[in-house]
Amino acid sequence: MTSRKLIFLADDDLDDCVLFQDALMEISTESVLTTANDGIELIRLLEMVPERNPDVIFLDLNMPKRNGFECLQQIKNSQCWRDIPVVIFSTTGQQEMIHKVYETGANYFIRKPGSFPKLKQAIQEVLSIDWKTYRWQPLSIGM
Repeated sequence: MTSRKLIFLADDDLDDCVLFQDALMEISTESVLTTANDGIELIRLLEMVPERNPDVIFLDLNMPKRNGFECLQQIKNSQCWRDIPVVIFSTTGQQEMIHKVYETGANYFIRKPGSFPKLKQAIQEVLSIDWKTYRWQPLSIGM
């Protein structure tokens, strides 16, 4: 089994994408990051890689064209994609919104951290999860 992880990030904020990529490269140079700037692009990218699903999808909620909730529903309703762990990666801290993403099928929630070290810590925590045994808990890190 290889430690090389295929990671998708869907976020319309280019600065957040660059910071995420920088943090990921400091944590794991073996990981491959694919980014999408909106929900429609994310679904298109998922359709283009049928031979291997990503190991995890980091998904922003507020995106143009198709928002994170719509993408999450489509992913979790898909026979091909429903087992892909989806981590909501959002600026919201509203508890009702967090509960809603878990009810919709999210595997994990991270509030976007305010510092680079906290971002690295959050990504490292997600990459260390064994998704086969993990059971979600409604908590939020990185605040």
